[in-house]
Amino acid sequence: MSMMHNLRAAVVRPARRRVSDSFEPLPGDTPSAVVDCAVYQQGKRAAETCSPREAARQVKAAHQLGPGSFSWIGLHEPTEAEFEGIAQRFGLHPLAVEDAVHAHQRPKVERYDGMLFAVFKTVRYVEHEQLTPTSEVVETGELMVFAGPDFVITVRHGAHSSLRELRHRLEADSEGTGLLAKGPAAVLHAIADHVVDNYLLVADRLQNDVDEIEYDVFANKGGRGTDVGRVYQLKREVLEFKRAVTPLLRPMLQLAEPTARLVDLDMQKYFRDVADHLARVSEQVHGFDELLNSLLQANLAQVSVAQNEDMRKITAWAAIFAVPTMITGVYGMNFEHMPELKSTYGYPTVLGAIVVICVGMYRGFRRNGWL
Repeated sequence: MSMMHNLRAAVVRPARRRVSDSFEPLPGDTPSAVVDCAVYQQGKRAAETCSPREAARQVKAAHQLGPGSFSWIGLHEPTEAEFEGIAQRFGLHPLAVEDAVHAHQRPKVERYDGMLFAVFKTVRYVEHEQLTPTSEVVETGELMVFAGPDFVITVRHGAHSSLRELRHRLEADSEGTGLLAKGPAAVLHAIADHVVDNYLLVADRLQNDVDEIEYDVFANKGGRGTDVGRVYQLKREVLEFKRAVTPLLRPMLQLAEPTARLVDLDMQKYFRDVADHLARVSEQVHGFDELLNSLLQANLAQVSVAQNEDMRKITAWAAIFAVPTMITGVYGMNFEHMPELKSTYGYPTVLGAIVVICVGMYRGFRRNGWL
C-alpha cells in the first residue's frame, strides 16, 4: 500500500498527532532528497548535518533537559517513498504531505493539529538582453514549510529556491537578533521574509521591462514600432508573478492577526512586517497588470489609426488618378463631333486641365491631412 493510503488511514483516529516516540528505522528514513538536517538548541546549531531520525532523537533528548530545541530538515523535490519515513516520524498530516510531494499548489497557510503548513511561490527574474514575444521573464518554483512545536521541514520544488544562504545567515546571527532562539515560528517568518524580499527584487526588475515597453508604444512610430507580441508576453509573465503574490497576502495577514493565534504574540509583529512588504509588492504588480492592459489597448488603437491613415491616403491618390482616367476615357471614344477634337491646341489644353485639376486636388488633400 502506498504512503498516501497509509497516511490517510491514520486520519480516522481523532487523537492529537505527535512526533513519533519510536526511533527505529522507518521506510524512507534517510531520503536522498535531504539537503540539510540539523538540531538547534537555544538558537545555535547543536551539531553537523544528521539524519532525520537522529534529529528527532536529539530533540527528544534535549527536551528532557529543557525547552528550546527543534530540528530543521530541508528537502528538495522528494518522492513519496523518500518522504514517507519523515512524514510518519513527525506525524505530518496526509493532506499536507500530498500537497508537498506533488506541488503545483496555491500559496496558502493551513493548520493541522497544532502544526502549520505553508505554501510559498518562489520567483526568480530571468535575465535577457532584449524582450521578445517568447522571452521568459519570471521563473517560479514552490516552497512548502511544515512548522511544528519542535521541528521545521521545508520542501523545495525548483532549482532557484535554495534556502542555504538563509540558513547560514540565521546561524551566523545567533548572537544578534537571535531569531532561531524563538523556535520554528521564527524560521517560518525568516522563510516568508526571504520569499517576499525576492518578490521586491523581481518587481524592481520588472519595472524596467514595463518602462521599456511603455516607451516603445508611445515613441511616435505611427503604431508600427511596437510588436504587440512583446506586450502580451510581458503581460503573461506579470500574471504569473501576480498568481504568486496575491494569494499569499491573506495568509500573511492571518499570521499577523492576534485573533488568529496561529503563532506566538511575540512573532506576530514580525509577520506583520512581512505582510506590509507583501502588500507593497501586490500593489506594484497590480499596477503593472493595469498598465500593460492600457498599453495593449493603446497599441491596438495606434494600429487602427495607422490603418485609417493608410486608407485615407489610398483614397486620396485614387481620387487624383480618377481625373486623368475619366478625361482620357472620354476622349478615347473616337466620336467625330467632340470639343477640341479638331483644334490645334486641344491636346495641350486637355493635358493642362488634367494637371491643374490633379495639383489642386493634391493640395486640398494635403491641407486636410489626407496626404
